[in-house]
Amino acid sequence: MTSDTVDCAADLIVVGGGPAGMAAAATALAGGLRVALVDAGASLGGQYWRHPAPGSVAAGDHLHHDLATYRALVAQLESHRRDRLDLRLGHHVWTVTATPDGFAVHVLDRSGPVGSEMATTLHATRLVLATGAFDRQLPFPGWDLPGVFTAGGLQALLKGNGVAAGSRVVVAGTGPFLLPVATAMADAGARVVEVCEANSPTRWAPHPGAVLRSPRKIAEGASYAVALARHRIPLRTSTIIEAAHGVDRLEAVTLASVDGAGRVRDGSQRRVAVDAVGVGWGFVPQLDLAVTLGCRLVASEDGNRVVAVDEGQRSSIPGLLVAGELTGVGGAALALREGQLAGESVLRDAGHSSATPPSRLRAVSREVLRLRAFARAMRLAHPVPAAWTTWLSDDTLACRCEEVPVGRV
Repeated sequence: MTSDTVDCAADLIVVGGGPAGMAAAATALAGGLRVALVDAGASLGGQYWRHPAPGSVAAGDHLHHDLATYRALVAQLESHRRDRLDLRLGHHVWTVTATPDGFAVHVLDRSGPVGSEMATTLHATRLVLATGAFDRQLPFPGWDLPGVFTAGGLQALLKGNGVAAGSRVVVAGTGPFLLPVATAMADAGARVVEVCEANSPTRWAPHPGAVLRSPRKIAEGASYAVALARHRIPLRTSTIIEAAHGVDRLEAVTLASVDGAGRVRDGSQRRVAVDAVGVGWGFVPQLDLAVTLGCRLVASEDGNRVVAVDEGQRSSIPGLLVAGELTGVGGAALALREGQLAGESVLRDAGHSSATPPSRLRAVSREVLRLRAFARAMRLAHPVPAAWTTWLSDDTLACRCEEVPVGRV
């Protein structure tokens, strides 16, 4: 690996090439700024619009949502490649530091052949962090067996490699994300035995306003219900994977019914033969860079810490804006709009005119409030069950890296 320092001729650096980062960069470029957009992936889109790795089998457009928006954003960004956009794909940001005149973004350039990695440092007066989130996991007996995946892991294999991880699959955990994973696996030819949702649908009852003000979310949920029915996939609520079984790899799981707190109901256990499971308990914001810079954090309803921002996505650090899941897990539609607001705030703070007409910008701000209300309702309706630790045995691995069992903890 070689080392070099590059002064980036940009007014703004955006870290993260998913929906929020793409929207922030496109907005800032439309307003006349010079932008460096940095992402570790080989193509734009992040995890939401994840694309096949070079040399992999194409997974197909049916696995993606709102591709029209993705393609429009790519076209906007590409139109500025020759003048004001410095697009750095295959660049891994390992830390960020504040400087007297802005920020230094320390990057490992992995865009070339193996062995040609180069350490570089990019500089700009303003910075947008849009680094997304990752699957939240809870340990359970047998979770270290080959064949046990995160729900996002199943989806990533499909989108990135066109591979269904198993032929008989259970998708379990909590939250709406389980539904697209299950239907995508079924579309790929897997037999999805069940979708197990740990919570009860009655948890949505206290939030009728947030639901009714989101007709697109209702329509999306209805489309997944139709897809589950078409594939004859049963959806079991108040149900968890209590344990996974197998010798060298996953062979079966024990499913169990739980009460409102997550305690297993005696006698409800049943064993189901599977060769893969995808388990997801929501998402955790990728906060490392925000924490490194000292952003103020606040508590979220799902137990996460998230970055506190103002109505324009400005953090507590001057010149640093944050958009997407870092401010609260809420999905791609919300991330797109927060990214747009972040880009507009950068333009305003830099003394540039808005790239969005005033009436449209007001509509975007209202949409952000509506989507945040829905996201809050979703987080309250799909919590990690309070009694989840009662599922564990003393020999359940709490830490797979160090092989530390629960009994030792």
